[in-house]
Amino acid sequence: MIVALIALVLSTTGAADAARHAVIAAIDGHPVTATPRAGGLLVLNKNKKFPASAIPTVANANKLGGKTAAQLEGSCPPETVDIGTWCLESAPYPLTKEDLGKNNFIWASKTCEQHGGWLPSASELLGAAERVKLESVITDSQLTATIPLDPTRGLQDGREMSSTLVTTEAGSAAAGSEGVSEGATGDPRQGEANPLPLPANPVPESLQYVTVYDNFQHGGFAGSEPVKEPQNFRCAYDLKPGALEANTE
Repeated sequence: MIVALIALVLSTTGAADAARHAVIAAIDGHPVTATPRAGGLLVLNKNKKFPASAIPTVANANKLGGKTAAQLEGSCPPETVDIGTWCLESAPYPLTKEDLGKNNFIWASKTCEQHGGWLPSASELLGAAERVKLESVITDSQLTATIPLDPTRGLQDGREMSSTLVTTEAGSAAAGSEGVSEGATGDPRQGEANPLPLPANPVPESLQYVTVYDNFQHGGFAGSEPVKEPQNFRCAYDLKPGALEANTE
């Protein structure tokens, strides 16, 4: 009876709640908490998941191979414009005095390749017209297009070479002749006669590259030129990790 009375008194004084909390707060000697504690039992959050504070951060977890995400993300080299998934030189390729007159289609293609890029197509140049100052007519805006600024060197409408090719003829003359070397013979099994020697023509007039101009940032076609004719051009490049840093060191 005495024990029952004591229990009744304790239950009305709040001591019972304290006892229950004590049992809940520690199970078999292990504290139950919402924050990580040595030897403790961790309580899940309202989403039935471990709280973020309980998940350890792995050393160097924000890097891969010692590089940050920004360093791994593709970037454009200096003096180029980010077109979204690729890069385009912000100005025509700078020609030296020795290079003047050499910049035909083959020379431009090789030059861009040597620099790790490619000669852009007409489609790529037209698509980049809003973001790059392409060559243009002399009445275009100098803020958005490349216009000659020195009247002593002549004022002429500008255009740019593209890698897009067209032909002005049909048949074998469309892309030039492969030529026939001295000593070439026909196939005797087919009863072919020996061919007559014919000089090769690797840069025929009939094979031409499409030219593009700014056209007030709308882009436009400016005709075509034979592949042997020199013309202003610019190179395109892929986005590459560390491209910006590599070119600024």
